[in-house]
Amino acid sequence: MMAKLVELMTGDGFPTDDERWKAVVARDKSADGAFVVCVRTTGIYCRPGCPARTPHRKNILFQPTCEAAERAGFRACKRCRPNSVSPDAEQAAVIAQICRRIETSQEVPSLDMLAKGAGLSASRFHRVFKSVTGVTPRAYAATLRAERAGRSLRSSKSVTEAIHASGFGSSGRFYESAPSRLGMTPTQLRAGGRGTTIQFATADCWLGKVLVAATDRGICAIMFGDEPDELIRDLVRRFPEAELKPGDKGFNRTVATVVAYVRQPARGLDLPLDILGTAFQQQVWELLRTIPAGSTTTYTEIAQRLGRPSAVRAVASACAANPISVAIPCHRVVRTDGSLAGYYWGIERKEKLIERERGESEQS
Repeated sequence: MMAKLVELMTGDGFPTDDERWKAVVARDKSADGAFVVCVRTTGIYCRPGCPARTPHRKNILFQPTCEAAERAGFRACKRCRPNSVSPDAEQAAVIAQICRRIETSQEVPSLDMLAKGAGLSASRFHRVFKSVTGVTPRAYAATLRAERAGRSLRSSKSVTEAIHASGFGSSGRFYESAPSRLGMTPTQLRAGGRGTTIQFATADCWLGKVLVAATDRGICAIMFGDEPDELIRDLVRRFPEAELKPGDKGFNRTVATVVAYVRQPARGLDLPLDILGTAFQQQVWELLRTIPAGSTTTYTEIAQRLGRPSAVRAVASACAANPISVAIPCHRVVRTDGSLAGYYWGIERKEKLIERERGESEQS
């Protein structure tokens, strides 16, 4: 079975020149970051979604990164600026900050307060938020509340206790929304989520091989390794009760987005996450997501922020158990003296990630 799964794996979101060319013709912005388009007649390289006139197919060469294009003698397009953060990515980063604010607030801030934090009018903010996340700020907050209920269901003594701990005013409102918000009934969730289907695929990235996995609610794993079958075995170990299946062609776009994000973490990841862990792990992982790219913190500082200063080893264990690398940036946690502690996917990868993020931060 393992061999069959590896055989069915796809490489990345745009594995062939034909698919890359189709993305260029369609000005597919989802391909931005997956590769760049070099035009031989002008000596310029662009994003796949560049609004400039589409060059003739015979005149273009595809390169995986801006660095590779420049080594080949091409210079960046001044119109689409492929070697800088795109306007869409900047916008997504602002909305990502607002999402973190919603996630960490006891009560949902008003639309006016959120809009002010984004530097936009209320109506403009509402439109931008929905265009980036696919839902309104109110719907996003409701989804988070349901996710908290899901975590509470795993640890609470009763469903009723979990309902009230998650902020639902009545059990009726919770049960009405549970199937659509949680993807399963409260009883199924308390049973461990058996029957969950997880799509997955592997791809090449600048850190080696990466495996991306997702439920119908969001990304549940981003893992690094040297061999695809090694990563698949790890996925099976982490999710033994789930039905695992190779991602379909549409899932390749998700993988391409993740690969681009791993290359430039500061751009933000505009994809939902399905974070599965214990209550303590969830607390640690949520704190990790507040650490900006280019910065680091220590295990001791995280334990203190959680109000559990003696739980330094437990924090380190939670970091090691994190299945969603980079998006939950456990690599940004170091020892008190600043030296690098262990990293589940290899200390060299941790060092490279930190160095790359610091370099991006200094350039911005």
